Amino acid sequence: MFPLISRKPVIHLRYSHPYEDIHHPSHSRRTSIACAEVERLLREGETLSEFVEQSVRTALQRRVDQGEFIARGIASLDRAREANDYIDADTVIAGLQRKLDGARNEQAKNRA
Repeated sequence: MFPLISRKPVIHLRYSHPYEDIHHPSHSRRTSIACAEVERLLREGETLSEFVEQSVRTALQRRVDQGEFIARGIASLDRAREANDYIDADTVIAGLQRKLDGARNEQAKNRA
């Protein structure tokens, strides 16, 4: 679990201030609504702590997956450039624009 400081989890201290609700009453209302919604959606026997822990684990895994995806994309791009098997984005966009312009011209001819 999280290390405790002054009976509050460290992760909580990172995102809030003890007097935050006094200065931002709408925050308190939003937090209450969010907590009520989460508690409503908990599965039978599931605790809020378990839900939060699983949510954090899922978010962390998503970030790991995204990082790996980006790394694979960059490695693929590097390999394509080294092998000279690469088409510049401007060239691709220009080709797509020519196709779009041609389709629009053809459509205009068919309407006339």
